[in-house]
Amino acid sequence: MFLAIDVGNTQGTLGLYDETGAMRHGWRMATTSSDTADTLRSRLGGYLHMDGFDYPDVTEAGFACVVPVLSRAWRRCLTEVLGRPPLVVSPGMDCGMEIRMPEPRSVGADRIANAVAARADYGAPVIVVDFGTATNIDVVDATGAYRGGTISPGLIISASALFERAAKLSSVPIEAPASVLGDTTETAVQSGLVIGAAAQAEGLVARIKAELDIESAPVVGTGGLARTVSQATDVFDSIDPDLTLRGIRDIWLHVNGRTRG
Repeated sequence: MFLAIDVGNTQGTLGLYDETGAMRHGWRMATTSSDTADTLRSRLGGYLHMDGFDYPDVTEAGFACVVPVLSRAWRRCLTEVLGRPPLVVSPGMDCGMEIRMPEPRSVGADRIANAVAARADYGAPVIVVDFGTATNIDVVDATGAYRGGTISPGLIISASALFERAAKLSSVPIEAPASVLGDTTETAVQSGLVIGAAAQAEGLVARIKAELDIESAPVVGTGGLARTVSQATDVFDSIDPDLTLRGIRDIWLHVNGRTRG
């Protein structure tokens, strides 16, 4: 089976896919920048064994990592598991999609994976909004090329900055309030954070659609907080939490001259 790993700044997601492309199981793992290859292998083994799998079940693997210090550790970890190097999704690689930007190598691996999977599943044009540590919006135009997007502070970063700098505000659950008008300090903060993130997505998506004349493009939400934000907006046509993992698998298939089965 193919193991896809998306290593984010705050947490990572892992998905184990069978030959048909169905996800057999998925996990979330906190990102710890001090992890070594041995630590990662131990943690990976724990997840596999917990759900009835073992290292031999992993016959292929690929990962996208936005934490440079962990890329080497994950590469070594997966090489030890597989007996050969895994696929590393990296800027500038042949991913099967034209990166129509002045500096293609500057595009993050997770953004490439999102765009590849979104085009495969939703067609072109398509817009992806990824709510992670940062909130990324990525755009595939009508020709199927990646055209760039936007990057802004994510919900958790915004919340942490607010609670750290505003002495009288304490941490609140990150969830959508019933109304945009907060009638308590807690609901006011939730409105500003969650409905604010939704309004930002609505505004940026509208501007992108107008700029590229792609009004009919579907909008796909992904990332750990996509479902939370989707409760405060109707901008999304679909919420797809496994988009990045499927994109990693799609790129691995492309590199190996294969297509989804």
